[in-house]
Amino acid sequence: MDLDLALVRAFVATAGTLHFGRAAEELSTSQQALSKRIARLEEALGVRLFERRGGVRLSEAGERFLPAAREALAAGERAVASVTGAGPVVRIDTWGHLYAPMRTVAEAVQALGGVRWEPGPGRDWPSVAQALLRGDTDLGFGRVHPLPDGRDAGLTQRLVRLEPVDVVVSTSHPLAGADALRPADLRDSVLWCPAELNRLDFLRRFADEFGIARRHDGPNLGLDHLVRHLRTDPEGFTLFPADAPLPDHTGLRCVPLVGPTPLYAWSLTWPESSRHPLLDTLLRGFTEAGRARRWLEYDPRRDWLPDSDHPKLGGD
Repeated sequence: MDLDLALVRAFVATAGTLHFGRAAEELSTSQQALSKRIARLEEALGVRLFERRGGVRLSEAGERFLPAAREALAAGERAVASVTGAGPVVRIDTWGHLYAPMRTVAEAVQALGGVRWEPGPGRDWPSVAQALLRGDTDLGFGRVHPLPDGRDAGLTQRLVRLEPVDVVVSTSHPLAGADALRPADLRDSVLWCPAELNRLDFLRRFADEFGIARRHDGPNLGLDHLVRHLRTDPEGFTLFPADAPLPDHTGLRCVPLVGPTPLYAWSLTWPESSRHPLLDTLLRGFTEAGRARRWLEYDPRRDWLPDSDHPKLGGD
């Protein structure tokens, strides 16, 4: 049989959302038209791709068909690009937005002029992991850590940057005049967190490791909100990447951390079952940028990483 890619695209969109209405919106069509496409595909294949009782879910046949369907769409994009000159689109979802992840992505891809990017904001690592496994995005970029119940199974990651972090305090903080501080010096201070601490694996592990007992968290209301509160608290501090600019330094001081220097691990991640055709090219771009900018320097006698980040140093 000849496979109609329009029908395959309707199936993949519906499999990604498990909701006919949202899939129809994504494809800019009506729900009725989408349902007809799915029905035509099921008739052509002679199987049911979805179970529709008590909500929408993939059937066993749908689960088997989904990886190959995604590959068929990718092959179709490559075929069009080969004659139009337009390269395939790379969808990349980032998280850790207060730490400005696109700084690193932009540096790594600036030499890849032919790549068309569709950056998207992910809520956090668990939500981006789900999007990758559903096929809603091609790559994720942020700090990766083990998820409970194996929810990241089927994903591969590559560490691309270890970024030193500074401590940020108000100018009224007793330690604001120091040229450098040790993490242990912050034990009597209050850690201000940019979101709920149970969503901030790095800060939680830092606080546990260095005995920071007093912690203040809450909803993520943006960097300006965090900085405004930190500026008025003479006991408060937060951690911030050394290379990331704060929106307003007024009333604040950034102090390097040493003995050890905490490192924030940035990684690329992607689904093992559906590698993007440009993945190897993109990985080379990150490798070359990292080598030129010394992004992966690590000395355990000088630096600190959470235990969960150490295995990443060996490669994928």
